[in-house]
Amino acid sequence: MADPKTKKAPAAKGAAKGAVTKRNGLNANLSNGVYRFSRSRQYHKKALWKFMGKKTAKTVKPQKPRTVEKPIGGDKNGGKRVVLIKKRTSAYPTANRIRKHPTKKLFSEHRRYTRPTLTPGTVCILLAGVHKGKRVVLMKVLKSGLLLVNGPFKVNACPLRRVHQNFVIATSTTIDISGVKLPEKINDDYFRRQRVKRAKKEEGEIFAKKEEKYAPSEERKKDQAEVDKQLIEAIRKNPEKKTMFAYLKSMFGLRSSQYPHRIKF
Repeated sequence: MADPKTKKAPAAKGAAKGAVTKRNGLNANLSNGVYRFSRSRQYHKKALWKFMGKKTAKTVKPQKPRTVEKPIGGDKNGGKRVVLIKKRTSAYPTANRIRKHPTKKLFSEHRRYTRPTLTPGTVCILLAGVHKGKRVVLMKVLKSGLLLVNGPFKVNACPLRRVHQNFVIATSTTIDISGVKLPEKINDDYFRRQRVKRAKKEEGEIFAKKEEKYAPSEERKKDQAEVDKQLIEAIRKNPEKKTMFAYLKSMFGLRSSQYPHRIKF
């Protein structure tokens, strides 16, 4: 065994730490612009002599004619004239013409995406609005992407209304509403408020009139009663009808140390 006290042989002169070995064919920069191989060595190493003096023929693309000769009759004319094929405009506008870009896809025609858990008959929990915390039944998904839900009104005082799917929690409880037939007129236009144009106020009427509160029309009350009747019959056909009515009446809420992402609804 070699004596551990013996010193290692000194490195060769110029072989610095991390220097390029002979096997490496790259022309490495040793230090301050000093390269491993000279220019003449690189000339032979890369076989540049093969490409010296070679010239590739330049390909000229055929250009389309810009002018054409047209014969012109008459004794006093020159006989022929050179005319531009693409004529220049006589006047140039100071600004670019604004072009109309018709909208191909309007917002009303966009494809709506609904979560797969939100199917007709699913019992949902409202998270916002006047009726937040109530459990409602999803009737259908409207064309605008909003959800049409119903309490029913006789059970928990939540009428037919539209709700965005972001403000709803879908539960695992479902009700078979295949027998419930909704009127065809119940769509997005059905829920639009009818704004009546106000007459111009006079000096004495500024503080006299109060703001009119919303009140449902007789048509909506009739439709609500019709849908409630069918939905309550569908709930009664459920094997757990007693528990279902109590479940829809109860309000949703979280207690201390309860987290919604850990609860199975």
